[in-house]
Amino acid sequence: MLRLRWLCLTKLGTFAGALVLFTFCGVACHKPASSANRLTTSGPLKPCKLPGIDEELLCGKLTVFENRVTRAGRTIDLNVVVVPALDPSRIEEPLFDLAGGPGQASTGGADYYAREGKEYRRHRDVVLVDQRGTGSSNPLTAPPKTRSPQDYLTEMYPVEYVKTMRQALEQRADLTQYTTSIAMDDLDDVRAWLGYERINLVGISYGTRAVLVYLRQHPDRVRSAILMGVAPTYLKMPLYHARAAKRAMDLLLQECVSDAACQQAFPQIQSEWTEVLERLGREPVRVEYSSPDKSANVTVEIQRDIFAEKLRNRMYSRESAAGIPLIIHQAAQGDFSPFLKEAIPADRSVPDFIADGMYLSVTCAEDVPFIDQDEAAKANAGNPFGNYRVVQQTRACSIWPQGKIPDGYHEPVSSDIPVLIFSGNVDPVTPPERGEEVASHLPNSRHVIISHGAHGIDGLTNVECLDNLMLEFLAKGNARDLDTTCVERVLPPPFITEGSK
Repeated sequence: MLRLRWLCLTKLGTFAGALVLFTFCGVACHKPASSANRLTTSGPLKPCKLPGIDEELLCGKLTVFENRVTRAGRTIDLNVVVVPALDPSRIEEPLFDLAGGPGQASTGGADYYAREGKEYRRHRDVVLVDQRGTGSSNPLTAPPKTRSPQDYLTEMYPVEYVKTMRQALEQRADLTQYTTSIAMDDLDDVRAWLGYERINLVGISYGTRAVLVYLRQHPDRVRSAILMGVAPTYLKMPLYHARAAKRAMDLLLQECVSDAACQQAFPQIQSEWTEVLERLGREPVRVEYSSPDKSANVTVEIQRDIFAEKLRNRMYSRESAAGIPLIIHQAAQGDFSPFLKEAIPADRSVPDFIADGMYLSVTCAEDVPFIDQDEAAKANAGNPFGNYRVVQQTRACSIWPQGKIPDGYHEPVSSDIPVLIFSGNVDPVTPPERGEEVASHLPNSRHVIISHGAHGIDGLTNVECLDNLMLEFLAKGNARDLDTTCVERVLPPPFITEGSK
């Protein structure tokens, strides 16, 4: 399941002119027999092998100025991977996959398109570009350190952590130059560099915002777009996180009550959720943590807001959300071991998949400064998830440099291009109302609500239905005639009840 061209160009991007013009004509002014030949014969990409992928892909680096306005000083090598089309006899407009976060690396999706997602490449290249600040495109990641179990149960953005990260990153980056608008002009340089006239876009989560910004800035270059879990430009993340999470938790626990096995195992699940939060709100608990690596047991402290935030994160996937009733029930009995098992990874050496500096550079420019703090405190009062995220990110952004956004950035994006939109009804961060709002400004769009879907589709059954819809949409370039009835058969995994007694 999705995570989830031909024209010589004379209009240059903001990258160095002569080199790009030479490359364009070297690639696109001839029409070789295959996608791979087109991009490598006198072109910008070279055959490459990525870890864990047997197939030969195409890789390259496009150098852009970090400051696209002054066009001087530091440069960034954008990491580009193309998973080439399988059928060279009919090459269609490529699919550019934009990752979420902000802070995820798009090239991490190469494995999917080389394996179970091959059908997306039947007649089109899939292009993966690590957005500036992510992956191998000057990643804005914190200096690595060994984490203790308690480190996974601390605040999201401790002050010293943010200060140390900023100090380290400013040695190699102007942190005001990593906004979405700037990155989408980078993306258009990549499009032109590879010789594509028009492209299809797919984005999940923050990737949907990136798609919408690209669509607004480069409307003539987009053939179609797919959005899943829509995060519009005006969302003011994380102002509505708590409200969306409460809605999702209410729906999840209602499903548990309606499910015979879950109801039998956890007959008081809704009241237990309230009781655990009230208990932790009175006083954090201190419990013993047993590490899977058999190292010495340690005592850790669990605070209310962090407990709630960890469960909110688990609701992003129905696969991980299936264990939430068990975690709540056991915590209500005083046993936090199921919670700790999920909150603290077995392998603490694995780095985060989100570049924290990138996340702050985007949200501290585009979202947090526009949150009315009094409005947020009032809106989130009495919410089980509280105002935690707003407080954490506002404090972090008070330390972080603030980039600039274009005038009108927060206005809804309007376009007549075909757009297929998916929303998960149990999404804890971008509920269906966001999809409806965005669709209202896209007259040639179709909004499909996945009744049991979360922020992604992990753990759902019959997801081939969603793949087929996207493939049909890409083939037709039109969402109006899609038969979406199969979405009713996309179901969640069973709740995890073992260990409840």
